[in-house]
Amino acid sequence: MTEVVRGATGILGAATELVRGATTSPRRSSRRADSTRFLVMRPAVVRSTLARSFDRSLGTILGAGLVLAGLNAALLPLDGPVGHILALFPLVFLAFLGAGLRAWYRRPSNRIGALILFGGFAVWLGSMQNTDVPVLTAVGTIGATLILAVMVHLLHAFPSGRLQGPVSVATVTAGYVTSLVLQAPRYLFDPNGPAPSLVIADLPGAVALGGRTQQFVGAAVMLATAVVLLRRLVRADHPRRKVLAPLFAYGVLAVLFIPLGSLVLGPVFGIPPAIRAGLQLLVLGGIPVAFAYGTLRGGFARTGELEELGTWLGASDGTRPALAQALARTLGDPSLTLSFWVPRRHVFVDERGVPIPTELGPDRAVVVIELEGRTVGAIHYDSLLIGDPELVRTAGQVIAIAVDRERLTAELRESHRALRRSRERLVDAADRERRRIAQNLHDGLQVQLVLLALEAQQLANAPATASAAADRATRLRQGIDAAAADLRQLVSAVMPASLIEGGLGAAVEDLVDRMPVPTTLALDIGERMQAPALESTAYFVTAEALTNAVKHSGASSVSVRLVSEDGWLRIEVCDDGVGGANAGHGIGLRGMTDRIDVLGGYLRIVSEPGDGTRIEAGLPCA
Repeated sequence: MTEVVRGATGILGAATELVRGATTSPRRSSRRADSTRFLVMRPAVVRSTLARSFDRSLGTILGAGLVLAGLNAALLPLDGPVGHILALFPLVFLAFLGAGLRAWYRRPSNRIGALILFGGFAVWLGSMQNTDVPVLTAVGTIGATLILAVMVHLLHAFPSGRLQGPVSVATVTAGYVTSLVLQAPRYLFDPNGPAPSLVIADLPGAVALGGRTQQFVGAAVMLATAVVLLRRLVRADHPRRKVLAPLFAYGVLAVLFIPLGSLVLGPVFGIPPAIRAGLQLLVLGGIPVAFAYGTLRGGFARTGELEELGTWLGASDGTRPALAQALARTLGDPSLTLSFWVPRRHVFVDERGVPIPTELGPDRAVVVIELEGRTVGAIHYDSLLIGDPELVRTAGQVIAIAVDRERLTAELRESHRALRRSRERLVDAADRERRRIAQNLHDGLQVQLVLLALEAQQLANAPATASAAADRATRLRQGIDAAAADLRQLVSAVMPASLIEGGLGAAVEDLVDRMPVPTTLALDIGERMQAPALESTAYFVTAEALTNAVKHSGASSVSVRLVSEDGWLRIEVCDDGVGGANAGHGIGLRGMTDRIDVLGGYLRIVSEPGDGTRIEAGLPCA
């Protein structure tokens, strides 16, 4: 770290020694070429006017970059003793050019692609000090270490392309000052430097002081960069960390390896200068590929410009994806979500009408969408991935009309959910009242009848009771017993004790045991269900189906099946009766249909005349 910029009178310390003995000295380089692949990239199905203009602009940049690469190859002494090393400069520049154009094309709203292209220009500029043209040599010497500052900028700006926070802004600014300002004493006050035409005085002390200052500031820049990147890794979730960790590690190592490699590879490992220079250039060439790959993979998927989103809105409903998906793809944030404003309840809901929490998680931000002065929705997005809220706000304005339409749909769904919840509460209240009545009849009136029957029997058995009175007391006891039996049947019809005490399984088993015709039961519903309304509805549906089989179908055998699977309680009752059942006829079947509909279930009745009846019902129990 002490030599972050030292030896960078050019971009590579080792290359300085190597080329100086030939004709010039190699410095910095660029990235790997992928430009031909860019030309054959498959375009989007629909491209707006703005998108086509953007494509032409990138094509112009590509053409200018190829011209610069050709000029670079023509001016560098490739036929000299180190020509095979200098030949890496245009290749590295092309790598920057191809990776930057691809990243910019895939994510127009992100600045990473432009930063990669700027890094390629810095490599090209640094390589010019190895030419025989004095002006280009001087310019290349001035910008020899610019690529190091650009690499630090890339590390701080990834993935949104914008610097996040004052620490990053200060660190990147210090990086550019180190590369451009603190580098100046090396060529302004050293007559033996790479660009004698720039020397204004021979001041060895100023050169030494400038070098030490450059080392100190460079070390501080790298230390601050390491701290910032480590904090981002700690705060990132696991999927994003898988992308950021290797990219940050490679970027930091490259920033250190390029200026310091010659100090370690030569004295420690004895690697020749030519090989050291080649290794430094190869490491540099991996930078644009790594950043472009990180920008386009994982959570940093393809985006399109906002006009493409407007073009999407004009597509047919049968061919376009969901609104939130299109917006997420446009802005390049797969975690992006849309919410819709329900004014009568003053709450945001999702597309299903479910209210969403108002508090924001870490690194999450929200932009409200307005249409004609009224709130229609909001966009929730990753503030680290999308650094410019104005971009999100502009996207919201583009889709405001579509969001308003989706809002009305979401509000309708929310109203439907509220209606369902209201009906469920009514069913719950009715069931609770039935349970209360059944409990009161069982514990109150039935107990009184039992006591009266016992008293009548004691009166009939008393020795002092006359024969006629004893007979009347016995008949009274029998009448009370019959009334108690009727009361038990009434209680069972209101809410059977087996359902209250033993749950759905025990109640259905009791139903089957009391059937007057042979009945088979297949029961696989697991433990007792937590929702009383679900148990009572399933019980009454089964009871009504069995009643229909006995009273109306004239069945000689019945089968019952209850099973809980995939979050549904499925009920099936089949008989071999005369058939002809219709859900639209009969109070029992209509009541069964209403109860099932309240809970969001379904009912199917297959009852062909002469072919028996099969009743299938499903209730959500997840």
